Amino acid sequence: MALTAAELKLDKLFSLEGKTAVLTGASGFLGRTFALALLANGARVVALGRSDRLKKEAKQWSSEFGQSKISVAQIDMYDVASLNFLCDKIAAEEKSIDILVNNAHELGASTGFNVPEGSLENSTFDQWQRNLQGGVYWAVQTTQHLGMRMKQQHRGSIINIATMYASVAPRPQLYEGTASLNPPGYSASKAALVAFTRYTASYWGRDGVRANCISPGPFSNTEDLATSQNAVTEDSPFVQRLRGYTVLDRIGRPHELVGALLFLASDASSYVTGQNLNVDGGWTAV
Repeated sequence: MALTAAELKLDKLFSLEGKTAVLTGASGFLGRTFALALLANGARVVALGRSDRLKKEAKQWSSEFGQSKISVAQIDMYDVASLNFLCDKIAAEEKSIDILVNNAHELGASTGFNVPEGSLENSTFDQWQRNLQGGVYWAVQTTQHLGMRMKQQHRGSIINIATMYASVAPRPQLYEGTASLNPPGYSASKAALVAFTRYTASYWGRDGVRANCISPGPFSNTEDLATSQNAVTEDSPFVQRLRGYTVLDRIGRPHELVGALLFLASDASSYVTGQNLNVDGGWTAV
């Protein structure tokens, strides 16, 4: 089938006009940028999050894009029944579910981040459980309850946010002499998420549902120093070490994930599924 030049223009290929996106972790460091990018490119966004910041962000999004473009739900996703109920409610109420972005994960002491108790030697059952639930099972729940709507529509794009540490291990020397620590449960859960993504792509491809991962590299949170247990200052030794392991010699900024997000969310990637896209400044290339 011959295409016109107009159909191959960027604003057509990458347009999200008329599409509805469900985004978890919408008020977090990366989630705020994801929400803004989806809205700016025409999508209606159903934003899920746990923190009180979600309502503040939603008020700003609503002011900029209109009330009809944004819906928010504040939820503790560790409550399995509540998350299932909310997803079923969204699936029943929305005109369509076109995009699902599984971005939420708890990055704090409870999952072993930046505390001695989170190390390989000391990590606890509870930390592992929270990492596995947040890292992979939340995506399982949303996929089961919202992805089924995609199957019925015979279209949809599921985008799971993993990490470069699903593909390579953290370097111990990065953390020596610092207060930073990346727990083993995080890597393991995100590796499981990549495998789950491939599984979903394999089984639901015939129904028109695509599933892919984005694996961010060193995107240190330098913005939420007052509120996040996982934030670091720009000039910290840890951030300087991170820079040195990328071939671009710098850490990433949230907006640098937007290209990958829009590609996978839009029809520009209509023949792409089961893939894990590393956005890591070349970290995993060498």
